[in-house]
Amino acid sequence: MLQPKCLLLFILSTLMLVQCADNESVNKISTMMLQKDVKYPIADKKPHKIITHNDTRVDDYYWMKLSDEQKNAANPDTQTQKVLDYLNAENNYSDKMTEHLNGFKEKLFDEIVGRIKQTDMSVPYFKNGYYYQSQYEEGQEYPIYTRMKDNLEADPNLLLDVNELAKEYEYFSARGLSVSPNNEILAYGEDTLSRRIYTIKFKSLKDGTYLDDIIENTTGSVVWANDNKTVFYTRKDAALRAFKIFKHKLGTPSSEDEEVYHEADETFSTYVYKTKSEKYIVIGSYATVSNEYRIVNANTPDDAFLVFEPRKRDHEFSISHFEDNWYIVTNKDGAKNFKVMKTSEAKTTSENWKPFIEHNKKVLISNLEIFKNYLVINERSDGITKVKIMPWKDLDNHHYVDFGEDAYMAFTSTNVEYDTDVVRIYFSSLTTPGTTYDYDMNSKSLELMKRQEVVGDFNPDDYTSERFMVKARDGASVPVSLVYKKGFKKDGTEPLLLYAYGSYGSSMDPYFSSVRLSLLDRGFAFAIAHIRGGQEMGRQWYDDGKLLNKKNTFTDFIDVGKDLVEKKYTNSDNLYCMGGSAGGLLIGAVINMEPSLWKGAIAAVPFVDVVTTMLDESIPLTTGEFDEWGNPKDEKYYNYIKSYSPYDNVEKKDYPSMLVTTGYHDSQVQYWEPAKWVAKLRDYKTDDNPLLLHTNMGAGHGGKSGRFARYEETALEYAFLLDLAGKAETDFKQ
Repeated sequence: MLQPKCLLLFILSTLMLVQCADNESVNKISTMMLQKDVKYPIADKKPHKIITHNDTRVDDYYWMKLSDEQKNAANPDTQTQKVLDYLNAENNYSDKMTEHLNGFKEKLFDEIVGRIKQTDMSVPYFKNGYYYQSQYEEGQEYPIYTRMKDNLEADPNLLLDVNELAKEYEYFSARGLSVSPNNEILAYGEDTLSRRIYTIKFKSLKDGTYLDDIIENTTGSVVWANDNKTVFYTRKDAALRAFKIFKHKLGTPSSEDEEVYHEADETFSTYVYKTKSEKYIVIGSYATVSNEYRIVNANTPDDAFLVFEPRKRDHEFSISHFEDNWYIVTNKDGAKNFKVMKTSEAKTTSENWKPFIEHNKKVLISNLEIFKNYLVINERSDGITKVKIMPWKDLDNHHYVDFGEDAYMAFTSTNVEYDTDVVRIYFSSLTTPGTTYDYDMNSKSLELMKRQEVVGDFNPDDYTSERFMVKARDGASVPVSLVYKKGFKKDGTEPLLLYAYGSYGSSMDPYFSSVRLSLLDRGFAFAIAHIRGGQEMGRQWYDDGKLLNKKNTFTDFIDVGKDLVEKKYTNSDNLYCMGGSAGGLLIGAVINMEPSLWKGAIAAVPFVDVVTTMLDESIPLTTGEFDEWGNPKDEKYYNYIKSYSPYDNVEKKDYPSMLVTTGYHDSQVQYWEPAKWVAKLRDYKTDDNPLLLHTNMGAGHGGKSGRFARYEETALEYAFLLDLAGKAETDFKQ
């Protein structure tokens, strides 16, 4: 009889021999599951009672929550050090558990990055006498922004080389590049911590020097008035809510900037932008179910902003300016999928609005793009995005852009010019790489400007996409988009990754990913479940997946998973699920509800401690989320949220293999949510399946910055899935 340690070595040696014989069939048992000698961290329990509506919840891991001051302190206090020690211990455990995959992770990373064209550039666009373009150079992580005067043959002028700016930082993000109307000054925002708090800087485009003006704690962009010296920008409060608009005059200290608007309602956020006509500066305020706008003439920026239409609960609308009129996309008077109305510049309030495009129960109007001779509308019907072209002279003589595919995503892209009959459109599908078209609205012809180049031997004809409907348990028809490499056997034996988001009305359209090829080429199918909570099937689809209907989001996903098994695309020993942020909440909920359906799960920056977070209004984004999840201070919502909150519903039972990721500096889903969740799962789960927590200690919600570095985490995720599926190239070290 072999002793346990000898038996383990025997098994590992056997696996290595099998791998040498056939790398594709190492073993259906995850090699991570054989790492029994690797001990996972055990977090201390410090019971913390939270009493709400006479209901007591005990949170054993509440101590993991740190303030920003604690996290950013030069010398960690005792609690902070304890949290850091735990997160680092979890990282060390994940590293040990996946050590046998190190070579494979490197291979996946090189493979993913190898498909990306090293030297690449965007399609230039024309604005105010210049063609603007961004480009990447070989081996560089960040873009270089340039412009060319009058024509594309002119020598490029450097605007910003982000590679130079990022040299000294582990994380760096530059955003909101905006050039003054006289083309002489560039403004942009930079974030070096991944908290999405930006410092605005100004650069002279005449001599390349920086102005003394520096504005901190902003959202990262400015809006120029037409005088070339006045800019408007947005500041954040302690909870990182965009709550104030300021006016800055170049050459003056930012401490003297004038506050022009304060959004006092903590359920609203605010922003500022300039109309495409360049005539108005607009302050927008928004909550989940309401909007409000204030306007001022861009030629007279010191005038007071005037309210366009006072906010009303459940009234959502957006405004676009053209000639002497405003065009309003609104859900007024029960137009759930929105309609378009029109009013003059002088009479903006809703009693003056006149019908322009009527409401259609089957067509969701997303937004407008206005040109001198044409009105372009982004629509969504039957779950598919469409681009509608309407000539101003004969609106009834409209047509749709024909892309030649049935399942795709398409929308108007960068269109800053008014006086043109060409609209720029972005297009993609599960098998077609991201494509930029210029569409001539007169001749109805598409001109291919750029298609994402996939370096290597990629051929779209090698892959097949499908789209079908799944009947949910309550009778709703849920769209599913699916892609796999030809040769995929529909006999229930192949692995499949099911992905979804399902919140905030954000639609998860069928899009191409060169990264995803690393899964498809190894036999995985990839499916997107267009579940309720998104807006794929219209506004009602969103309403049916939020607040007291939120569980539809989870049951839709489960029902799609079961249907894929029933149709023999896969089986429960080969079905995997993945989601991020609010999609991570989805994953947490479905593994609580149907743990045996999934072989493995990936929850990226998951929002899993829903009740506690929604009760804490000091946490970023909380107050603005009440109309999405409900306010748990209301007992009705408290009980409902508690009934699905992943952290509150962990039970003593078997769970699938799991990889959970987070960022220490995440401002949207704080790191302690996934950290607490993993600690509780370790204490409760009754299986021996791998449970890994990977914390990026130098990044936030979006992971690492840089063009390539972000894929290190993707390589980890894919190696995890492929190992579970017995398709990884493992390397055990004796």
